[in-house]
Amino acid sequence: MGLGWRGAAGTLRIRTEGSWHLLVTLLLLCGFWKANSQTDDGKSMYFWETGPWGRCMGSDCGPGGSQSRAVWCAHVDGWTTLHTNCDQGQRPSNQRNCFRVCDWHKDLYDWKLGAWNECMPVSGRTFGALRPFTCSGGEEGIQTREVGCVLNSDGSPAEDAICEYFEPKPRLEQACLIPCPQDCVVSEYSPWTSCSKTCGTGLRNRVRSVLVPPLFGGLVCPNLTEFQSCKLGPCTGPEGMYSLRVGPWDPCALPQTRTERQVKRRRGKGQGLRERTGVKDPETRELIQKKRTRNRLNRQESPFWDIQVGYQTREVICIHRNGSAVVRNLCTPRDLPLTIQSCVLPKDCQFTDWTDWGPCSKTCADPRSPRGNRSRIRQVLQFPVGEGAECPPLEESEWCEPQGDGVPPCSSYTWRTTEWSDCRVDPLLSQQDRRRGNLTGLCGGGLQTREVYCVQANAELLKYLKDLREKDKNAGQTQRQQKPSVPPLLSVTFQITASRPVENKLCEGPIPNRSQLCQIPCPIDCVVSPWGAWGPCTFENCDDQAAKKGFKLRRRRITNEPTGGPENCPHLVEAVPCDEPSCHDWQLVGLDQCIPDEEKPCGPGSQLAQVMCVNSNGEEVDRGLCSSTPVPEPVPCKVPCSRDCVLSDWTPWSTCSQTCSSKTIEGKQLRTRSILAYNAGEGGAVCPNSSVLQEVRNCNEHACTVYHWQTGPWGPCSDDPSASSLNISTVVRNRQGPCSTGMQTRKVICVRVNVGQVPPKKCPDGPRPSTVRPCQLPCKKDCIMTPFSDWTPCPVTCDAAGNAMKTKQSRKRLVIQQPSNGGQECPEVLEEEQDCELPKVCPGFRWKTHKWRKCQLVPWFLRQNHVGAQETCGPGLQTRAVSCRQLDGTQADIGECLKFAKAMPAITQRCQLPCQDDCQLTNWSKFSSCTADCVGVRTRKRALIGRSKKKDKCKNTQMYPLSETQYCPCDKYNAQPVGNWSDCILPEADRAESTLGLKVQGDIKECGQGYRYQAMVCYDQDNRLVETLRCNSHGYIEEACIIPCPSDCKLSEWSNWSRCSKSCGSGVKVRSKWLREKPYNGGRPCPKLDHINQAQVYEVVPCQSDCNQYVWVAEPWSVWKVSNVDLKENCGEGVQTRKVRCMLNTIDGPSEPVEDYLCDPEEMPLGARESRLPCPEDCVLNDWGPWSRCSLPCTRINSRVREAYTLRSPTVGRQCPDTSDKEPCSLNLNCFNYFYNITDWSTCQLSPNAVCGGGIKTRMLDCVRSDGKSVDIKFCEELKLEKKWQMNVSCVVECPVNCQLSGWSVWSECSQTCGLEGKMWRQRAVVQASQGDGRPCPSQMEQWKPCPVRPCYRWQYSPWSECRVESVVCGHGMRYRNLSCFVSDGSREGDGLVDEELCSSLELAVDGDKQITLKEACTLPCPGECYLMEWSDWSSCVSICVKGAGVDFGSVQVRSRAVLAQEPENLQLCPDQSWESQPCTGGECYEYKWFSSGNASRPLIWCQRSDGLNVTGGCPPMNPAVDNSSCDPPCLMPKSFCSEANICTCEEGFTEVLSLIGQLDQCAPIPILEIPTAGDKRGDVKTSRAINPTLPSTILPGRTGRTWYLQPYGPDGKLKMWVYGVAAGAFVLLIFIVSMIYLACKKPKRPQRQRQQNNRLKPLTLAYDGDTDM
Repeated sequence: MGLGWRGAAGTLRIRTEGSWHLLVTLLLLCGFWKANSQTDDGKSMYFWETGPWGRCMGSDCGPGGSQSRAVWCAHVDGWTTLHTNCDQGQRPSNQRNCFRVCDWHKDLYDWKLGAWNECMPVSGRTFGALRPFTCSGGEEGIQTREVGCVLNSDGSPAEDAICEYFEPKPRLEQACLIPCPQDCVVSEYSPWTSCSKTCGTGLRNRVRSVLVPPLFGGLVCPNLTEFQSCKLGPCTGPEGMYSLRVGPWDPCALPQTRTERQVKRRRGKGQGLRERTGVKDPETRELIQKKRTRNRLNRQESPFWDIQVGYQTREVICIHRNGSAVVRNLCTPRDLPLTIQSCVLPKDCQFTDWTDWGPCSKTCADPRSPRGNRSRIRQVLQFPVGEGAECPPLEESEWCEPQGDGVPPCSSYTWRTTEWSDCRVDPLLSQQDRRRGNLTGLCGGGLQTREVYCVQANAELLKYLKDLREKDKNAGQTQRQQKPSVPPLLSVTFQITASRPVENKLCEGPIPNRSQLCQIPCPIDCVVSPWGAWGPCTFENCDDQAAKKGFKLRRRRITNEPTGGPENCPHLVEAVPCDEPSCHDWQLVGLDQCIPDEEKPCGPGSQLAQVMCVNSNGEEVDRGLCSSTPVPEPVPCKVPCSRDCVLSDWTPWSTCSQTCSSKTIEGKQLRTRSILAYNAGEGGAVCPNSSVLQEVRNCNEHACTVYHWQTGPWGPCSDDPSASSLNISTVVRNRQGPCSTGMQTRKVICVRVNVGQVPPKKCPDGPRPSTVRPCQLPCKKDCIMTPFSDWTPCPVTCDAAGNAMKTKQSRKRLVIQQPSNGGQECPEVLEEEQDCELPKVCPGFRWKTHKWRKCQLVPWFLRQNHVGAQETCGPGLQTRAVSCRQLDGTQADIGECLKFAKAMPAITQRCQLPCQDDCQLTNWSKFSSCTADCVGVRTRKRALIGRSKKKDKCKNTQMYPLSETQYCPCDKYNAQPVGNWSDCILPEADRAESTLGLKVQGDIKECGQGYRYQAMVCYDQDNRLVETLRCNSHGYIEEACIIPCPSDCKLSEWSNWSRCSKSCGSGVKVRSKWLREKPYNGGRPCPKLDHINQAQVYEVVPCQSDCNQYVWVAEPWSVWKVSNVDLKENCGEGVQTRKVRCMLNTIDGPSEPVEDYLCDPEEMPLGARESRLPCPEDCVLNDWGPWSRCSLPCTRINSRVREAYTLRSPTVGRQCPDTSDKEPCSLNLNCFNYFYNITDWSTCQLSPNAVCGGGIKTRMLDCVRSDGKSVDIKFCEELKLEKKWQMNVSCVVECPVNCQLSGWSVWSECSQTCGLEGKMWRQRAVVQASQGDGRPCPSQMEQWKPCPVRPCYRWQYSPWSECRVESVVCGHGMRYRNLSCFVSDGSREGDGLVDEELCSSLELAVDGDKQITLKEACTLPCPGECYLMEWSDWSSCVSICVKGAGVDFGSVQVRSRAVLAQEPENLQLCPDQSWESQPCTGGECYEYKWFSSGNASRPLIWCQRSDGLNVTGGCPPMNPAVDNSSCDPPCLMPKSFCSEANICTCEEGFTEVLSLIGQLDQCAPIPILEIPTAGDKRGDVKTSRAINPTLPSTILPGRTGRTWYLQPYGPDGKLKMWVYGVAAGAFVLLIFIVSMIYLACKKPKRPQRQRQQNNRLKPLTLAYDGDTDM
């Protein structure tokens, strides 16, 4: 049987053992034959082998390269041998020329892909026997194509290696799918027709139609008609055997000859007319001439129509029922139909040759779109007449490029912008900020806008080139030959002016930004320090001390420089008048030790004053300047003796109690001292009273009259009259920056504090501010504008009467630069409007029809032999001329009407010249008017003419009615809404985007009350759609609606600043805002909540607390309270106390007491001390001085000391204690290290008037002691520690920019020209996306509203009439249909017939077909004739597919004509049935299944489509074709058949799946192990079937493209080595098997006894070996 595949993938299975033996034997024989053939020749065992060609090498690109390959000699067994063993004459070349490919060849060569060939099936290719093929969905195929490398320039072929260098070779074949054969599918039969005869033997017919045509080689359609004989009974009378049959009209022809009589009579009439006209008077002749001229004008003989009226005839014969012609007398006598008639001789359309190509529409060079188009036309010489061929297209166009040298560049357009507007902060404010009112002085981040407009970028260049061409054109020949000395394009100078704006749509590319963030610098306020102390009384001017007037001054300094300089700060100096001024004075530095007089050891003495010379500012100067002032005298003092009372030194004077003095208040200062030791009895100086221990003196004795200079604001900068004329004349306009120097003035007055202005002499002249300063005058900026744009085009609109309606056109200009600083102002008119010039003639063309000519009959000599013909009457033909006119009636070229007018009117029509016996009537009158709608009737009338009034047959009102009556029209209309409500639309302002210029619309009202619309529809009483005006409606229902306004997030006001987190050094203070109201309706979002501070917005600012702001102040020690009993001595152990208070420190010293907790408790002085009061004659020391500072670093090696000095020396024998005290330095006890600590950055600080923008983040340095305590910064400064930190850094607070939208575009055209569902749309775009916490963009970027409902009118055919054959039974006739106007609401449902006038504005076309056909020839079958029925309706669209497999081969629909027979004898004469198909879209995919019913004896089986339609064809064939009637139920499952045992069973390869009741349920395929083969890609038939399409295929014929993995032949066609090995192995195995059989069958010899043991092992060994082989 051989090898075969079974299953879907072709599983290789061994059918019989014999097949394998046969294969092995064949391979052995083949191998032996091959080996013998190769050993016949001694050298044939060796052959040349070649390697692949190497890379093409060479120095030049192109054909000059060379490539090489390896060549060696090989043995047939595959091993390499010496070259001498091979035939040297057959040695292949190892070098050849080649084409060296370079990278630039990529543009020269390319792959040329051929078209795919026809898809060839691969199902027939099988390895082994053929198997029946069952198509399921589609058959796999392979299609191939040619691919080659070509030179792009001329398409010549090149080596494939060139193209392969850049791109792999495209595949040569691919898988494809061949559709399965689609059998013809027909419908069920219709019911039987009635019998074709009323008596005798006739036929009944039933027909069916084609639903799916046969495709892809499917079975042809079966007969569509079934016949059945019928006999209703014998005929009692003679049977109608004969009928008159009318033949078709012959072609139209001209009469060949005219009789001489007609010619003579026509000549005679002409002569007589001339004779008669000759006798008439001139007036009559002139009237006749005018009438002839008028008639000639009305006829308008046109050169485009050559109308010749001819005649045509037809045949009328009498035929028998069997179809044979007989003598006409046998037919029933009746009026014969017309057999001759007038006709128009057909003439084809004649036209001229094509004109030359017109100029290219592209006359300039444009790299982006280089091509234009050009056209050519041909003229009509003769329009088609009659049935002549129609005219072909009269115009054609093609692509073109501008030709010639010097093609100018095309106009290019670019965006331009106006200057940025002034920076404004208010657009960034939230609703909450706006409501706070005061918006002046805003600064910081803002927004500025500009307008963007489109201009022609190269207008000046094009103008220059145009002028240059004009100049060249006008110049003479000699002038053109002269070479210009300068290249013309290089000498172009353009005047920089504003370009004229053009329409925005001309510009492409991104639109420049129309808004941007900007910064208004915030003014920096002046910050001054507190007032310093009053200085000494000094002269106003030390250089002029003649005046006795003096002042005490106090000053403050600027700590923060303001914007605009220090002139904007408040006054920095205050003055008080004083007496005895001096410019220089001695200042006491200290007092030396008290030295007793006369060199005594104790007693009265003096202290020398240590002084220095200072000026009025307290600065040390040369001592010589104080020479005019006496040096302070030595201060008297006393050194106590051993028995004297000892007093301490005076404390420093306290701060003055008043800053000034008046009659009621005086300033006082106090100083005190205390008793350190009492005197000894009577011998020593007695201690003074307590009143003497305190001294008071006056201070600040100057009057409380403080004066200072007060300045007003600087005035505007104005021209300095003292400046030179040069400055004035060099004012340059339109420049940024200063242009000249001007002057500013301000008012300066002397002010007395708390009083007001006083004379200037009260204030010192020295610190008087200046009243004038120079300033820079800004440049004047004139208004700069664009020129006016071109006038907008004038739309030509015409009313119904064809008169042009008035319209307007406008033009516009834009302000590019606003004027400033006194520049020229802008004109007020930015837009102009004017009336359009009305065209003389409204554009448009119409056909004009002229009078019908006389009705032309067939010449009498041709019809005089016809029965009933009369010479002067009968049917004829008349023609008329048609011309083209403009709407105003002037003559126009006929081509214009062909393009723009409606369909051409008919130029011929049938006519009837009445005969004497005919009834002649007038035309119908118009209908009478109705008094009211829906009431009464209206009538129209006509009357008999001439002799017809007297004829009785004409008076028959049934046949010739003279009046018609109809009910008055009943026009009732009702309106009703339709469709959905539109979006809510705000009332329109000037919101639409301009066509010239784009700008930011600013704050636009996007909310509030608007209106939404719903379309209204109007119906008449017949439920037909009519114009909405009939219902007194403008087309809409309008309803108010609300667009909610967005509400921004609302926060509270700023809280108060918290206290500084540290009382000494650097800390932070915080303030916050809290959420009051969340945003809604798209308002500005809230800032993100800070979870640490639980505040919506907060600010953190570093703060510095002065460590010396609060100081401890200790009063003097009290008198000793001695605890010794011996009060006489008044000495010994005792206690001193004093008050210690916390006081606010000022520049003048501690001023007022505050709470103790404000002072540092660690620094609090002792309020009490225990010590020993020295006894008389004891040594008395003063209080210890301050400790010296420990040197750093702090170590115990270092120490600090304090000292005291002796106030009273002891008596002889007594010692003074040490005057110095020393203690070791201990870290963090009495010795501290200091370092700077940097605080965190503050939040970004803005000006109070700023919303966003640039700010400053600050941080502070803090001096920290080594024990962690913050101390005064001076401790670190004294150590001169390095400050390496930046204390301020700029920062940016993101600006909350609201989303900026463009204006709404204009409303679009309606989406539908008519109907109920039309919508209009408008859009807007995002100009500036929101930033920061700005208001986000709304989601609604487009709006719609319904269009007014308009009725949809269309032309539609009525059904064809029955075939009409005049006055006879059968033959060739005509059928007719009407073209009517229908109205609908846009859907195909609910059409209504309306007056044709409503469709008059439409193009005359039905469903897009402009070829209107209202009549066509038809055939009315004669009795007994077999004929084709009319075409059936088009079937529903059917998809040629496989349901569920996703395979679709397109959709088709079909119609058919079946045969109808009436006579059994004529069946042989029947025509063939016919069908025709056409492609369609959206076809339904159907399935076809067998169904059965009925009992076992007469089962009914039919095919049904999945939509429930019973059909013939389409179902899978019953296979095998056996009678299923023997199985009950019948075997309808796929792959099933009825077996001989009358049981349904499955075909080979399928297994039975039974139902619960034991019947066959389905046939399932038997799963088989599949061996995949090379190239098997059935899973995806769309991919390539070839792994390497360039290799020769090894597929054997007859299989489906599968290959073995083990191929016996190599690529060179020789047997592979493994074949020999297998053959040898098989041969050895065969010998072994034969040997084994021989040994098994051989009779064994009786063995000797000695060897029996060895022989016993043999069978076991053989058995074991055999088992191993298995």
